[in-house]
Amino acid sequence: MSEKTRLGNFFEDFWVGQKIAHATPRTITEGDVALYTALTGSRFATNSADTFAHSLGFPRAPVDDLLAFNMVFGRTVPDISLNAIANLGYAAGRFGHPIYPGDTLTADSTVIGLKENSDGKTGIVYVRSCGVNQRGQIALDYCRWVMVRKRNPQSPAPAASVPDLPSAVAAADLIVPTGIRIEQYDCALAGSSELWDDYRVGERIDHVDGMTIEESEHMMATRLYQNTARVHFNQQAEQAGRFGRRIIYGGYIISLARALSFNGLANAFSLAAINGGRHVSPAFAGDTVYAWSEVIAQLIIPGRHDLGALRLRTVATKDHPCADFPYKSPDGRYDASVLLDFDYTVLIPRRA
Repeated sequence: MSEKTRLGNFFEDFWVGQKIAHATPRTITEGDVALYTALTGSRFATNSADTFAHSLGFPRAPVDDLLAFNMVFGRTVPDISLNAIANLGYAAGRFGHPIYPGDTLTADSTVIGLKENSDGKTGIVYVRSCGVNQRGQIALDYCRWVMVRKRNPQSPAPAASVPDLPSAVAAADLIVPTGIRIEQYDCALAGSSELWDDYRVGERIDHVDGMTIEESEHMMATRLYQNTARVHFNQQAEQAGRFGRRIIYGGYIISLARALSFNGLANAFSLAAINGGRHVSPAFAGDTVYAWSEVIAQLIIPGRHDLGALRLRTVATKDHPCADFPYKSPDGRYDASVLLDFDYTVLIPRRA
């Protein structure tokens, strides 16, 4: 058999400090944006209308931040997580320069930590990934950690090195897109009258709506991002796996949760940070996704009196509406229906 094909990196192929330039630059098109909207139902006005975006100082409607995130994530999969069992978490993510149709994204990653698991068959790989546009401007950078299979369980374990990651991105480190102005912000067109001032720390918002995932939708979304992880596509291979069926890519669940959050957070027009996150359990075709959000903090952006930030925790569940939902037991264990616990920061207008 030819040795020209690649099987992806296994745990023992990584080392701390390793830098990986990922293949396949991706030019974002209007078609990508339309397909993302069709697959998620996202309806934030800034990403939906050039006229609305222009009134805020954008040259045109920017690409949805999570479409950009998933496109960058997709670049990294063949090198980082092709042999992964699970993507475990995120931290220290910042969104930078907005991406527009016609921009080309490239990505690279640096290994920042390694830790073999006690079973000797897998290990945790920590990476910082960065996506840039064709001008070298950073669109986003973030850390994630993923459980990766070992090629040979008998391979010696590397020295454990777990990075010290922040619990949240500080307000002073948030990046507000250049030229953004709020004086012409139209709440009626945005779909809500609630601004930064109308939320309170500890408030929980049930986003009410549910969205059932079809098999074709999640596979099409994952192909859109060029995420090549076999667990999402190869039913024949996965029949012998842990779950016996294809797993839905976690980034698709994040996008659905963000889309559902429009009902209650319509004026959260831009993502600024990913503070943390965990894919609690897998999702499968046929599951109906619901979401609710908790306001963790109201953040003041230095030098801005027209714009603030909300640090949010959005929890997505399957087949379980979220009203008055106890997502954790008293001993801290998640309910079996929880799919995602996602901690992120959004930009939102303040009252004058």
